[in-house]
Amino acid sequence: MRAQTLVKLSLAAGLFALMALNMPSAEGADQTAVNVTGLRGSASLANDNPTAAFKQERDRAPLDRDFVQQPPLIPHTVAGYQITKNFNKCMDCHAWQKTKASHATKVSVTHFRTREGQELDNISPRRYFCTQCHVPQTDAKPLVDNTFQRARGLQ
Repeated sequence: MRAQTLVKLSLAAGLFALMALNMPSAEGADQTAVNVTGLRGSASLANDNPTAAFKQERDRAPLDRDFVQQPPLIPHTVAGYQITKNFNKCMDCHAWQKTKASHATKVSVTHFRTREGQELDNISPRRYFCTQCHVPQTDAKPLVDNTFQRARGLQ
């Protein structure tokens, strides 16, 4: 049994040494630029590229949905909105008790159910982070040509 332990330790030490040799150090990291060409052009992966200005549409009427079960699009800017485990800016207007004053759409009753169908008094944790499903609407042009058509029942 002792021989097996020594073999395992030797193998672990060897694997650790191999991994350490293949990982660049923080001081002497290889800064060779890697260029990748994608749909949005080429970008170097060796350094941080500045983010492009993000275009948000002004407040406007919500767009129609394109497929059944599509989460509604957000018809206003959400730049600077904070959604953390302790605070959700969306609920300042969309919580049921605040929609009369804000004239915002109420959060769907489906957002108050657990995975097992149990009704809760507050938003279900799995539905709390709004921007996982809901995105701001925009008139951005498709990156590639496509033949997408709305669901027949929604046309």
